[in-house]
Amino acid sequence: MDFRYLGRTGIQVSAICLGTAFRGQTDENLCLRTIDRALDLGCNFIDTALYGEGRSEELVGRALKGRREEVVLCTKIFGTLGNDPNRVGLTRINILRGVEASLRRLRTDFLDLYLLHSYDPRAPVEEIVRTLDDLVRQGKVRHVGCSNWPVRKVVEALWVGDKRNLAPFVCLQYQYSLLNRTEFETELAPLCAEFGLGSMTYSPLAIGLLSGRFRRGTAPPADSPWGVDPAAGLSRSRYAFAEAMTEQADRIVAALIELGRKYGRTPSQVAIAWVLDHPEVTAPILGADLPEQVDDAFGATGWALEREDRARLDELSTPATPAKFS
Repeated sequence: MDFRYLGRTGIQVSAICLGTAFRGQTDENLCLRTIDRALDLGCNFIDTALYGEGRSEELVGRALKGRREEVVLCTKIFGTLGNDPNRVGLTRINILRGVEASLRRLRTDFLDLYLLHSYDPRAPVEEIVRTLDDLVRQGKVRHVGCSNWPVRKVVEALWVGDKRNLAPFVCLQYQYSLLNRTEFETELAPLCAEFGLGSMTYSPLAIGLLSGRFRRGTAPPADSPWGVDPAAGLSRSRYAFAEAMTEQADRIVAALIELGRKYGRTPSQVAIAWVLDHPEVTAPILGADLPEQVDDAFGATGWALEREDRARLDELSTPATPAKFS
């Protein structure tokens, strides 16, 4: 396994982070085996959140029994469980109750990385940053950051932290793939480079569209997230396969298949290798539901695309209208 520094923290994390939402896996034993497989292959970076009303954190907590010190553990905060109106957003009260609940579910005394899962326009940035600083000073959290914040608000948080001598954001989490390049490349990558921030990028395979299983003009496999009618509300309710698999996307998939043959790799591995080839990316997040998916994704490490092949994928994926796959 390759390792990279998480921004300027000095912490080394595996080049692929294991995401543990397990949205497509109901068998908890398979979930635990998937986590175990990643750890056995050298992964030391795990990402979770309040997925499945806390199920994800509970599974991670069970999987890490006796192995907690091997892992850089990240979870996120926005909503908390309960019905009262103050159980959503980034108010001080909700952040403080959220971290305690996450620690219980994860069966740990501290979090290596605590991210704000989304932006809350109602909560003052300075209050948010001060609350995170309190958690760092209490030893419950070691480092902090955010996910999916407007870039101007990330800059504001960095400025507040610097001005008030509060714990700074050290890592950002945003979407990035061959099918969604605009946001990360135009604003976030330069921000990470200038301020020494780590970056975790999710949906590197665009919910499997870049895996080689899907082609334009053919029906998606029934066992895939794209194989259920979105109108039925059973799958990707915001997306339709015919709209997602554009002509440009299909050309990218064709190139991934061809390059996979050249390198003796799968299309997924080529797509992830393209993400890894960007120095501003610390680790793409792999949302695996099965141990064999871990094996496949981790095969993207330990080698690199040749310059002309990277340039070819860059050209084919030059953004038109970016799509969101979350």
